[in-house]
Amino acid sequence: MFELEKRGVPTVGWTAQRFANDAKASSRAFGLDDIALAIIPLPATNQSEETITKWAVDSIDQVIDGLTKPMVPKLDKVTVRTSEILEFQGEDLLEASQKMNQTFLEKAWSDGLPLVPPTPKAVDAMLSGTSLGRDRVLCLLEPDFGIATLEKIAINAVMAGCRPEHLAVVIAAVQCLADPRMMLRNFAMSTAPHAPLILINGPIAKKLNINSKSCALGPGSISYANTVIGRSIRLIMMNVGHCYPGTGDMDTIGSPTKFSMCVAENEDDSPWEPFHVERGYDRETSTVTVHFNYGLCDLADAFSKTPDGLIRTIGGSATNLGHITVGTWLQGHRTDQRYNVEVKDHDMILMCPDHARLFASFDWNKDKVRQALWKAALLPAKLLFKDIELIKVGRPELMWLEKNPDLEIPILETPDCYHIAVVGADVGRGLYTWGAGDAVTKPIEAK
Repeated sequence: MFELEKRGVPTVGWTAQRFANDAKASSRAFGLDDIALAIIPLPATNQSEETITKWAVDSIDQVIDGLTKPMVPKLDKVTVRTSEILEFQGEDLLEASQKMNQTFLEKAWSDGLPLVPPTPKAVDAMLSGTSLGRDRVLCLLEPDFGIATLEKIAINAVMAGCRPEHLAVVIAAVQCLADPRMMLRNFAMSTAPHAPLILINGPIAKKLNINSKSCALGPGSISYANTVIGRSIRLIMMNVGHCYPGTGDMDTIGSPTKFSMCVAENEDDSPWEPFHVERGYDRETSTVTVHFNYGLCDLADAFSKTPDGLIRTIGGSATNLGHITVGTWLQGHRTDQRYNVEVKDHDMILMCPDHARLFASFDWNKDKVRQALWKAALLPAKLLFKDIELIKVGRPELMWLEKNPDLEIPILETPDCYHIAVVGADVGRGLYTWGAGDAVTKPIEAK
C-alpha cells in the first residue's frame, strides 16, 4: 500500500478502528504524510463472511473519498517529537520530579512507573559509561526508524534507573534490536505480547551484579541491575523507536514482561558450555542476547530421575496450542523483504541448574536435549493446520499432511529451534518461553 502511494497510485486500506492511528503513524514512518483508510468497527478476525461483507459495503463511501479527495493528516494522543528543553519547578525537588513524571505520562513517554529525571548532569554522568560521543548515531530503530544517538540511549537509561556502568550492556542490547534478523518492526507492532528477553553472558554479569540465580527475573534488590537494564530497553523502544502502546505497539492485552525481562546465565552452576560460547564467542567475552518471546510457562519437575521424564515435562509445556509459533513453520519462515531476511521461529528454555545437572549426569549435552525435545514435542497435523491457505502458499509440499490429520509432527521445524540457557537457583523448576524469530547475540564493548 505504501509503495503504491509513493508511486502516485491512489490507494485505500481497510482497517479496524483500533488500528487507525497506528496505520497513520506507519505511513509517516515510510515517508508519507498520510494514507487513506476505510475504517470498520472491529478486526475481521473471527468474523463471519456476512459480517465482513456488510462492513465492506457500509464503508464503500470511505473508499471513494479516499481515492478522490485530499487527505487532512491527523495523529492523536502521542507526542513523538520535541526540540524544547523541558523544565519543571516546584517547592522542592520531589514536587518538580512529580510534575515531570505527570507530564511524561500525559505525553505517553513513560512506561507507567516513576521515572528518574534525566537532568543534564545525570545524562552526562551516564555517558561517562562509554567512550563514544553523545552525538554518535548507533542505529535506526523501528517501527518509526528513530535515530538512536548515544545521548538518546543515555537519557532513557537514566529514566530507567541505570547506572553508568550499565550503559555498555544497554548499547549492545540496542544493537541487537536493530539487527535485521531481529525483525523488530514485526514484533514491536504486533497484537501479541512480544517482549524482548535479554540474556547476559560472560564476566560482565558478575562485575555488574546481574542476577543469574534466585529471582533472576525479579523482583527485589538482588535483581536491581536486571530490572533497570530491561526497563531501559522498553523505554528506548518507545521513545527512540516510537513503539508507543496504542500507536506502534498494538498488543491486544499486554504483558508484565514488557516492563523488564533481563537475566544473566548461571554459568557457575551449569554443566554445559555457556550460551554465548555455543554461538561462537570466547568464554571471557561478555555478550548480550536478545530474543523476543510471547510468554512464559513454569517447568516444575522435582520428581523425574531420568532425562526422559524431564523431556516429557518440557515437551508438555512446549505443545501449548494457544501460542502462535506452535506449528508456524508449516507456513514457511518469517520473512522481511526489505532486508532479504528469512528467520525460523525459536523457543528458549531457561533451564534450572537441577535439571541441567540431571541431563548431564546421563551424558546428555544440549544437542541431545534438543534432539529429544524435538521428537517429543508433537501435535497431530489437524491441530497445527491453523491456516491452510498460508500453508498452501508457504509450504505447498506439506499439503499431503491434510490427508493424514492424525499424524503427529514436531511443533518447531528443527531441533536447533530450541535455545537452552541455564538460569536460576537450585530446586527443579525452570521456564519455557515461546519465541518469535531467532535470538541475536552481540559482544559488549567495554569502555
